[in-house]
Amino acid sequence: MEDDTRDRVRALVREVLAKAAPEAADDKPQSRFVNTVSESSTQSAVTRDESAKSVITEDDVRGLEAGAVLRIGEDARLTPLAQDIVNERKIEIVRRASRRGSKASKLIAVGADHGGFKMKEELKVLLGELGHKVQDFGAYSEEAVDYPDFAHAVARAVADGNSDLGIVIDGAGVGSAMAANKVPGVRAAACYSVEVARNSREHNDANVLTLGSKTIDGKQMRDIVTTWLSTEITEDRHRKRVAKIDAIQRQYQR
Repeated sequence: MEDDTRDRVRALVREVLAKAAPEAADDKPQSRFVNTVSESSTQSAVTRDESAKSVITEDDVRGLEAGAVLRIGEDARLTPLAQDIVNERKIEIVRRASRRGSKASKLIAVGADHGGFKMKEELKVLLGELGHKVQDFGAYSEEAVDYPDFAHAVARAVADGNSDLGIVIDGAGVGSAMAANKVPGVRAAACYSVEVARNSREHNDANVLTLGSKTIDGKQMRDIVTTWLSTEITEDRHRKRVAKIDAIQRQYQR
């Protein structure tokens, strides 16, 4: 009698296991990994990337929630009001590590249309002599192309933080500046003299330089680029005005 009962129990267990088994059509081995962490908790807090800016204002941090993560440039400075908001909301500041080996060496994105191709090749040699690294976004010949494509590529590299600065060359430098300035976070300056190049960095913190191959010669290009790369914005009164430029941009991004 006990044997019959035992046999019935075993048969019932086999029946239950058979019903619980996967269908024959699905012959893939079942994973034994169990994810004990909820999907939402695997993602970090809301992160905003402002690493292309040298000055972080209250407008840059006002919309961040408590505990959010804000990525900024290695040398970026927070205004007092921005710092107050960061402290109050316990916002985590992550500084983007510089991609350059030293303060003197930068990663420069370069681009040109067909009219600026030859000068771009001269520019690459100059940048190497100055100890900088180059990201070349084209063009790669004198075959006719459209300058906005290359200005956009260089501007995106700078805005995304993949390059420290950018230089674009077309016939006059104006069209490339217009195109580059459509990318949020970019401040492109068309420079035709050493004085303008110095001013664009010292006063406006330009992060993209545009040049006209038909308006300057090789020597002028070398002088302009060398000055532009060696000049930095230093005074707070200029930083304040650049912050206002960024604030204007944000008004039209909403």
